[in-house]
Amino acid sequence: MVCPAETPEGQACGLVKNLSLMAVVSVGTPVKVVLETLDEQGVENLSELHPHNIPDKAKIFVNGSWVGIHNDPEGLVSVLKKKRRKCVLSKEVSIINDYANKEIKSDFLFIFFSKSL
Repeated sequence: MVCPAETPEGQACGLVKNLSLMAVVSVGTPVKVVLETLDEQGVENLSELHPHNIPDKAKIFVNGSWVGIHNDPEGLVSVLKKKRRKCVLSKEVSIINDYANKEIKSDFLFIFFSKSL
């Protein structure tokens, strides 16, 4: 975690200027596009599920909210990444497959840092 206002070396060490040169701030990504893509790929909505089906399938999270489950997490992640590469989904959409917990997480990055050359 980087605090742009204070650092251990004291205030006004140049971190604010360097951070503003290196940071890219996005305008965000509509959640609707991601949710529509998940529906197209057969993600089962939580409101339509029987609780006995949940342990056998991968949980799908969007921005921290549990939105559904899916039978084939590897296939779903592959499709989502292909759509991101083809710019159907924004490049700011993060897609994470947590194999250990059987979860797929999709988050939207609002600030990321570029490495200076």
